[in-house]
Amino acid sequence: MVYDKLFSPLTLGDIELDNRVLMAPLTRARTPDSIPGPLQATYYAQRASSGLIVAEATNISPAACGYVYTPGIWNDAQEAGWRQVVDAVHRAGGRMALQLMHAGRVSHEMVQPDGQTPVAPSALRAEGTNSFVEFEDGSAGQHPTSTPRALRLDEIPGLIDDYRRAARRAKRAGFDMLEVHAANAYLLQQFLATGSNRRSDRYGGSVVNRARLLLEVVDAVSGVMGAGRVGVRLSPFIEIFGLSDDEPEAMMRYLASELGRRGIAYLHINEPDWTGEGPQLTDAFRRDLRERFPQALIYCGHYTAERAERLIADGLGDAVAFGRPYIANPDLVERFRRDAALNSPDPDTFYGGGAEGYIDYPTLD
Repeated sequence: MVYDKLFSPLTLGDIELDNRVLMAPLTRARTPDSIPGPLQATYYAQRASSGLIVAEATNISPAACGYVYTPGIWNDAQEAGWRQVVDAVHRAGGRMALQLMHAGRVSHEMVQPDGQTPVAPSALRAEGTNSFVEFEDGSAGQHPTSTPRALRLDEIPGLIDDYRRAARRAKRAGFDMLEVHAANAYLLQQFLATGSNRRSDRYGGSVVNRARLLLEVVDAVSGVMGAGRVGVRLSPFIEIFGLSDDEPEAMMRYLASELGRRGIAYLHINEPDWTGEGPQLTDAFRRDLRERFPQALIYCGHYTAERAERLIADGLGDAVAFGRPYIANPDLVERFRRDAALNSPDPDTFYGGGAEGYIDYPTLD
């Protein structure tokens, strides 16, 4: 099959992409000291033919962590490590965005600095949810999350400053774009959702109040990178990590309008059926989003090349991000171009470990 739309160039905010096959952010838990290194440089450079690589969720501060062995962007060593990665991707001809992350209540004291309690909009535990922790004997594994404490009102400016400082470091490291992670039931989506946000101050209650923190974070990050180099990831209707929301459509309508008015480069929508299960977004929802948000729309979730081509051809989206296919197929763009078979990823090597299941998947050539 010929994928004319998928392989056409795309203006994404202030940058130009060669194609519309994007690499979705994929947590791989391979930075034991939270510092990216040569292994990550090789991994991402192998996938540089992607129109845009969105790097794995990266913690903005020690308190933002929800899982061990995930990277950060709050100190000099991490910044230098990411610079090595970005340089490798650029040498290979690629473009790269960094996803800025705060796990919020999806965490545990064992992951937090000095064993402190994780923070959230409200002191509500993420029921049925695990954090990935390191135990006293040095082994790592799943452990139920802790009950968080509610962020104090006077702490929120400091949290926004953490995002701003992370953005400055990412800019110095050479990233082409930044993506604010407001999806997958982590901190910013915890503020957006009615089930996790029970605040009675200016950050809780109405749609406008619950969206306030995300918009303030976007404003702070845009002040560093420029709005045309900032995107936001959202996951409306998703129900994972104990998240529930009574007003997802109202929130999406408001956010699409407000973020569109700010002129950010894109919205990256992680669909509720991203695992192949769950409800599907309707075309009516996509059209409404398109009317409210005039910049680029990126969708992610259980896509094939054929389905991605159809989405773009129908004018409902501008690009598609692929997750698990990129784990096993560093040359995914070329495989789509040749209509070649895909390697199957090995779930046993998704998280943790070293080179195996990370940089050793074969390419067509």
